[in-house]
Amino acid sequence: MTNINVLDPGASPLDYYGFELRRLRETANLTQRQLGEIVNYTGSLVGQVETARKLPTAEFSERVDAALGTGGLLSRLVELVMRSQLPAWFQQVAELELRAVEICSFQTHMVLGLLQTKDYASAVLGALDQDDVDGRAAARLARQRVFKKKAPPVFWAVLSEAVLHQEIGGAETMKGQLAHLLTFEATPRINVQILPYEAGAHAGLQGSFDVYRFQSDPTVVYTESYGSGHPTANPDTVADCSLRYDHLRAAALSLRDSAELIRRVMEDRYGEQLA
Repeated sequence: MTNINVLDPGASPLDYYGFELRRLRETANLTQRQLGEIVNYTGSLVGQVETARKLPTAEFSERVDAALGTGGLLSRLVELVMRSQLPAWFQQVAELELRAVEICSFQTHMVLGLLQTKDYASAVLGALDQDDVDGRAAARLARQRVFKKKAPPVFWAVLSEAVLHQEIGGAETMKGQLAHLLTFEATPRINVQILPYEAGAHAGLQGSFDVYRFQSDPTVVYTESYGSGHPTANPDTVADCSLRYDHLRAAALSLRDSAELIRRVMEDRYGEQLA
C-alpha cells in the first residue's frame, strides 16, 4: 500500500496525479471528506486516488477541476494516467491514435477497443486474467476520448460478420455492444462496415490490422500478436495493407446495409426487438 507521506510524484503519472490532487485540496483548505462531499464522491475514494491506490476517472477529474478551479489540470493529467495503465507494448499505439488524422481498422473476431463498451471490454480483458479488470477496462475506454478532440480522426472500421456472432460477455453484453455500434450511424467521422460471410475469400484473410495516417508523418501499419504489437512504416508494407484495406472496404456492405445487418443480428441472435 502506498503511503501518502512518501508518495513520489516522479514515480508514475498515477503518483503525480495523486500528489497534485492532494496539493490542490490542501491549498483549498479542504479535508478529503469535504472535497468528496463537494464533488459527490466519498472521502475514502479521494484518499485512495491521492495515494495512487485507485485510478481517477475523467468524470472525477472534471468535477474536482471545477470545484477547485484548477483550469482543467487534472482532466489533462488523467489522460496521461490512463495511457500509462495500458500494456507497455501498446502505449506507442495509443500515441498513434492521438496523432492520426485517419484510422482504418480491419477486425476479424471482435469489436476493436476504440468502439468497445465497458461490459464488452471487461469481458475481453477478463477472458484469461481477472486481475483489476475494471481498471484495465477503464484504461482501454479512455482511449475513446480521441473522438472528443477538437479535430478528431476520421475513423473507418471494417468488421467481419463473425464479430457480430462471437458472443463475448453474454447476450446482454452483446446487445449493448451492437447497439453502441449503431449509435455511430449519424456520425460521419466514425464509419462501421460489416464484411459479410458472402464475401468469401477476401484481402484480410491473413488477419486483423490497422492503418494510421498523419498530417505530415509517414503512414504506419499496426498488427498484433499475443502480448506484443508491431507498428511499421515500411513503405512496401504500408502500400500492401493500404491496398488490402481498399479492397476490404469495397467488399464490405455499405454503411446503411451494415447497420441493417447489425440490427438483424440483434433481433435474431440476441432477442432485441427494435422499433
